[in-house]
Amino acid sequence: MTYHSTRLCLLIAVSIIVLLHTFFMLTLWWLLLPSVIYAACIIYGSSVIQANFFAPAYCSADTTEKIIALSFDDGPHPEYTPQVLALLANYEATATFFVIGKHIHGNEQLLKQIVAEGHSIGNHSYSHSFFIDFKNVQGFKEELTQTEELVFNIIGKRMKLFRPPYGVTTPNLAKAAKLLDYRIIGWNIRSLDTTKDSVAVITRRVQSQITSGAIILLHDTSDKTIQVLEQTLNFAQTNGYKVVSVERLSAVNPYH
Repeated sequence: MTYHSTRLCLLIAVSIIVLLHTFFMLTLWWLLLPSVIYAACIIYGSSVIQANFFAPAYCSADTTEKIIALSFDDGPHPEYTPQVLALLANYEATATFFVIGKHIHGNEQLLKQIVAEGHSIGNHSYSHSFFIDFKNVQGFKEELTQTEELVFNIIGKRMKLFRPPYGVTTPNLAKAAKLLDYRIIGWNIRSLDTTKDSVAVITRRVQSQITSGAIILLHDTSDKTIQVLEQTLNFAQTNGYKVVSVERLSAVNPYH
């Protein structure tokens, strides 16, 4: 199901109920049923990026090759991003960093280091505001273009990959991403490393789901993630998985 097909089903259901009411005196209370189902579909489609409800999102690769992708959201962070980069270098792994525009100021050198060390950078909006999902199309375009310009002025490349804040998609976000020619990137392993869960719990959660073609979501914003990352990289190495960036997994150029 997609947003458009769900709206079509709602329209058909409402039309049928109205017709039955007109000719057979069916109570209009039945309109509540398709309305509730429609609302449930909207909530699910918005919050589950893998549903591809409002727009297609690349969340994993269909491959038998022992290869997985690492992605980091919410940076750059002056303390933790360098630690992530050091660990990746130690394990000869690459990753994709989805950066927040407002966090770039003062951390420009980190973006240059990310690219210089063979990693890629994606767009994660400018503000990552709690209320960002209520923005209209123009609002989302401004969020994307602000960060795009900042990154371009630092590394000389225009980003093509976009991860929606909180992994939430909306019709306005989908339209803005399409107008700006961004490819939406999701994940199929959510570490939940920003929760109160312990390092051991988060590490088990990630490692238990690792399979060929997986995309792992982490955040380069805490010491907890550093510990989880080291154990995950060690697990991947021990079990013969190659750890790469999202574009290496998807075979898509991360820049325009």
